[in-house]
Amino acid sequence: MSLTIASILAESAVRHADRTAVVLGELRLTYAQLWGHALQYASVLRERGVGPGDKVALLLPNTPHFPLAYFGTLALGAVAVPVHALLKAEEIQYVLEDSGAKALVCAAPLLGEGAKGAELAGVPVLAVMDGGDATLERIDTLALSAAPIPALVATEPDDTAVILYTSGTTGTPKGAEISHLNVTMNVVASAMHSFDITQDDVVLGCLPLFHTFGQTCCMNTAFYVGASVVMLPRFDGAQALELLAKEKCTIFMGVPTMYIGLLEAAKTSEHRPTLKSALSGGAALPVPVLERFAEVFGTQVLEGYGLTETSPVATFNQVGFPPKPGTVGKAIWGVEVEVARAEVDDRIELLPTGELGEIVVRGHNVFKGYLNKPDATRAAIVEGWFRTGDLGTKDADGYVSIVDRKKDMVIRGGYNIYPREVEEALLRHPAVAQVAVIGLPDPQYGEEVCAVVVRDPGGGEITEQELSAWSKTKLAAYKYPRRVIFTDAFPLGPSGKVLKRELVAQHTG
Repeated sequence: MSLTIASILAESAVRHADRTAVVLGELRLTYAQLWGHALQYASVLRERGVGPGDKVALLLPNTPHFPLAYFGTLALGAVAVPVHALLKAEEIQYVLEDSGAKALVCAAPLLGEGAKGAELAGVPVLAVMDGGDATLERIDTLALSAAPIPALVATEPDDTAVILYTSGTTGTPKGAEISHLNVTMNVVASAMHSFDITQDDVVLGCLPLFHTFGQTCCMNTAFYVGASVVMLPRFDGAQALELLAKEKCTIFMGVPTMYIGLLEAAKTSEHRPTLKSALSGGAALPVPVLERFAEVFGTQVLEGYGLTETSPVATFNQVGFPPKPGTVGKAIWGVEVEVARAEVDDRIELLPTGELGEIVVRGHNVFKGYLNKPDATRAAIVEGWFRTGDLGTKDADGYVSIVDRKKDMVIRGGYNIYPREVEEALLRHPAVAQVAVIGLPDPQYGEEVCAVVVRDPGGGEITEQELSAWSKTKLAAYKYPRRVIFTDAFPLGPSGKVLKRELVAQHTG
């Protein structure tokens, strides 16, 4: 039995040959063109010794070069290793060495760090795009005259297709091995049962393609049904809003920071795209943001939940079930999502309906394990269930609500405080645009609640003390933040998730 993610694009090149696959500015490529060029990329890689099972690292922005290199790699039966575009040379070196990459395909604007990292790791570089080192080989140029490979290389369903490095909230990043079955089933389940996406849709591709949300939910799911992806290399709220309107996009997929960016842009723009659906994931979307988006754009945001290790979608407010705002929906087709006792590590003890515990996932979407890290794999996958590290509940109708990350919970004087609850309350204040609640060391209480806040320029002036006092009227005495710190921006991970560990480090001491 064989299965390959590459068939997603190969099939659409036949079924939707002349339909537009990707848009970048004035450039438009049909499905037939995109697949044909990907097979030429595969030819260049094969000539340089890449074969089945070999790892090819991709340091590329959201341009057509990403799907060309990604599907070209997969067509050879090789493994794609997308690299976060903001990594520094030594971080890139780590990914290349840990994955055993045979080559790095790198965009010219990213060669400053990419080429250094590759040199440190002893890995050859194939560049794309103008403006780079003229001494490097250009895979995009070489592909123009290369004969496409004649056929896909067969792979098994459980073969590793992609290695995605987690953002490393603790310790070094871990390479999650995702199989062809993992991605294919996630795409089919999302397209057929969750997202309500068809060949007539136009999706704004602003999520980073090196991240699982952008790669699988946006690119692969759109390609599976023959929809068009409008690429945005770097997210900007005003530019995204303009593109949504100009290209008549029908589907927006984003993380909470992107929704906040669109709402900010809408304050000074008349663009109001007609969206069929808006999908949110990557982090919990604050209810006030969800409500404002529906008010401004007339579209209800549907939330889902997943992780790199669940390929990524585990739950969604999906087609066929009434949405429940504030929840992340029900388990997708073929997947089980339950709540287990969080304090028990060596086994899975499922909890009754409605009780708070750790979200656990079992099904076709659970990854193979962490590359080169058997101990971490055994700790993450227990009795067939993947332990997410997220705390939540599941109601009688099967809808899941995420309360917070287990590691983000603040314990103040013996009381458990969930940052998301405090953040939701603070976002009700007009002067608060964004907020991240963290726990800081405290000699008396062990931890103290601290709110790091990005101001809303139109919300009026307020001091740290005034905001703390206001929050005291909305939250229990042990929950409200005694410390409030204003900042201009948050440190963000690859999916746009706030890196709270960096905030803790910045404000400790």
